[in-house]
Amino acid sequence: MSLPTFPPIQPANIDWQDNVPVASDYNDPYFSRQDGMAESRYVFLEGNRLAERFRDMQADQYFVIGETGFGTGLNCLLAAQQFLEVAPAGARLHLVSVEKHPLNRNDLQTALSHWPSLAPLAERLLAHYPPPTPGQHRLQLHPAISLTLLYGDADQLWPLFNHPVDAWFLDGFAPACNPDMWQPTLFAELARLSRPGTTLATFTAAGFVRRGLQEAGFSMEKRKGFGHKRHMLTGRVADKTPARQQARPHVLVVGAGLAGATTARALAERGCQVTVTDPDGIASHASGNLAGVVYSTPSAHLTPQNRFYQQSYSHALRWLAQHQFPLSPNNGQLNGVIQHFVDHKQKDKLTQAMDSGAWPAELLRPAGDEAVELVGGGYLQPAAWCQHLLDHPHICLKRATVTALHEGTPAHADLADGSQLHADTIVLCTAGATARLPGLSWLPLKHIRGQVSYCTATDASREWQQARCHGGYLTPAINGLHCVGATFNLHNHDPTPSDNDDTDNLAQLQRYLPRHWQALGGEQIHIADRRVAFRCQSIDFLPLCGPLPVASDNPHRLAQGLYLNLAHGSRGITGTPLCADLIADQICGVPLPVDQQLVDALAPARFIVRKRRKQPEWKP
Repeated sequence: MSLPTFPPIQPANIDWQDNVPVASDYNDPYFSRQDGMAESRYVFLEGNRLAERFRDMQADQYFVIGETGFGTGLNCLLAAQQFLEVAPAGARLHLVSVEKHPLNRNDLQTALSHWPSLAPLAERLLAHYPPPTPGQHRLQLHPAISLTLLYGDADQLWPLFNHPVDAWFLDGFAPACNPDMWQPTLFAELARLSRPGTTLATFTAAGFVRRGLQEAGFSMEKRKGFGHKRHMLTGRVADKTPARQQARPHVLVVGAGLAGATTARALAERGCQVTVTDPDGIASHASGNLAGVVYSTPSAHLTPQNRFYQQSYSHALRWLAQHQFPLSPNNGQLNGVIQHFVDHKQKDKLTQAMDSGAWPAELLRPAGDEAVELVGGGYLQPAAWCQHLLDHPHICLKRATVTALHEGTPAHADLADGSQLHADTIVLCTAGATARLPGLSWLPLKHIRGQVSYCTATDASREWQQARCHGGYLTPAINGLHCVGATFNLHNHDPTPSDNDDTDNLAQLQRYLPRHWQALGGEQIHIADRRVAFRCQSIDFLPLCGPLPVASDNPHRLAQGLYLNLAHGSRGITGTPLCADLIADQICGVPLPVDQQLVDALAPARFIVRKRRKQPEWKP
């Protein structure tokens, strides 16, 4: 089976005159009618009986709305507003909406200005509005309300979404203007993603739409339309089931570095009680460097690997904004990262990423002739970020060494002192140490030694504001020290710092950034300190994120209550927030922040599947 391709997104093109669109290829009727909000409420909220259904929810339940055309976001914002007005505290709403031609942020802001009553939610949407890159984008409109935007063709994206929906908003252009969307394939996907009691509503009353939805399995009804429209359609799947309960288990997170801290925070924000254990405390290993860079490696080719790099980058920026970090310049800055070209091959790759539209200007733009800027990236103190994330009333820290894991309900961990910790779920965020646990030596992990040099700032270097990547990286000063690094050695396992590695770091800086090397002191650069850590990386360069498979079984199965989140390599700051949300949503049983292609690309079981294609009887 061939993988779906993800072409670059073509944003909507709008010309404005007096805050009304003219001569554009985007013709949302809500722009031009004062009664747009009333129509949206009538068709989609009342058509799906949302007020009644929200009011009947219990505190631990959640509700999922799917939409076929996000447009200005009016329908989703109205649903969110009504949910906050009538749903009980503790209930959750998940909005999932597809959009082939998303508005740019400025146009969206102009559109939303028409509805001041939605301002609090609209401001949140605008603050975290994702760039026009293909695939899923998760953002929080409110602690109780998530919005997942699917950018691209509905026919391609809905098959990669696998969580049942409670109510559908069939919006978008009218069937006569957008016949490609209103097809039997879409109706079949709506039915696949529905459950007993799922409802739908749409402004159209076209006969072929009604018949197509009936053939897909919906019971359809024609009812009075809004205003001058004679009719609209509503539908439902037979029978009725109550809103679903969100799991809020007690979770043990093993490891207090970037992966563990983000995982614990994502779970705590979903109402889980979380115990985090680490024998050495917070961010004591690879996450403990003085500074790390928030960056990615852009490519024009949107393979699953490159899509993860792209989506995790923008997702990390939303996380940092949501948690208001860095707290101060002493913790870092998010003011862009300059990527200097190290050779013609890299220059061609990054230029193609921009020219193809795969990386839009909101994320990547030229920075002179020999560099590009990763917009919104920056540098920060990983340890301070971890401490910030773990400061939550649902998170408890415990210093302990885990020596073995046991699946079950509950699962439990053996500790070095002879005691045990029990939890509904255990998530291993232990990087390279994971393979030393019993039964996990089969994990295909690499341990890559890296040494970073901490160089004393000069009067000239204290003026630097942006992190720079070349063959290595250079950060602005934190506490009077610049990070210059880092070496990359797969075969050296010595944790002792090396003078030769400092020499290599400075030689690389001199080669690629000679003016910065000189401003830092040239031959007189003072190395105040250095640090060695070991990056954990998988053999296919993607993290292991998802349920732990039992490799000794053939066919393999998933261990009860055990998960992995590890092997983030040198991209830990960037990759861990998206993986944390994925793990948390898998554990809590709610809609996922990424599509099925990326779920499969990150699943630890992928290595067993690949191995057994060539060696069907393989066991570790």
